[in-house]
Amino acid sequence: MPIEATDSDVILTHPSNSETAVRILNYGATIVSWTVNGKEKLWLSSAAKLDGSKPVRGGIPLVFPVFGKNSDDEHLSKLPQHGLARNSTWEFLGQTKENPPTVQFGLGPELANPELTSLWPFDYTLVLTVELGEEHLKTEIEVVNTSSSDTLKFNWLFHTYLRVEDIKTSHVVNLQGSMLYDQLLSRSYEDEQQLISFDGELDKIYKNVSTAKDVTVIENGATAHVVERYNLPDVVVWNPWIQKSSSMADFEPKSGYQNMVCVEPGHVHDFIELPPGSKWLASQTLK
Repeated sequence: MPIEATDSDVILTHPSNSETAVRILNYGATIVSWTVNGKEKLWLSSAAKLDGSKPVRGGIPLVFPVFGKNSDDEHLSKLPQHGLARNSTWEFLGQTKENPPTVQFGLGPELANPELTSLWPFDYTLVLTVELGEEHLKTEIEVVNTSSSDTLKFNWLFHTYLRVEDIKTSHVVNLQGSMLYDQLLSRSYEDEQQLISFDGELDKIYKNVSTAKDVTVIENGATAHVVERYNLPDVVVWNPWIQKSSSMADFEPKSGYQNMVCVEPGHVHDFIELPPGSKWLASQTLK
């Protein structure tokens, strides 16, 4: 069966290859595994909570309606870091396509975490579409402002943890010439480097990167991951390295930073402001 749904998760298996599959938890609509020909492409902490008790460390968590921790907005500032989508149990809406196998999940205030919804009392509908190709994984988000009067103000980000063999021989390319905000240095500047290398903690938000640029992870001179984006102008690149990994209880093994890099397409350098009754659509495609 290409689609296998339980009360807690959904597994898609490609009809032409039983070793190509994706697993999505209903909690957070978080993708926790994506294998191509039996090889895992995402990094997941061995201490990640998959029971709905807290957001998942690894895979592809969904960030909405705020990236990071906000201190300015009356309502968004009350939410925890990265908002409420990854802290809520989504509804599995069913299969929309057989080949490539495609499914949808939905979330609105009536389903979302009630404690967080009380802090951010706005009307919206989220529909996540997950498409499993033979060699690609596409995640598409549609945000609908279902209010008749209020503008919906939000960020969106796919917090994608990509698996690598060795971070020290891995590089991220195609971001040269972009303006960035370095969260460790608390300053903005233009990145003049042809490639991003890793020899310590790195946490950078690249702003207004042309979506014509496919952000690419290179390992030992060969392409390991390609990240295509639609309507997601920003890219966060993150690796926690030694000290930060040690400080996170759900990050295991502590040496796991050596085998992951986050390349996160989003709209986070400013807020999307969606008028009543309007829709916003964006996607990432991993290859």
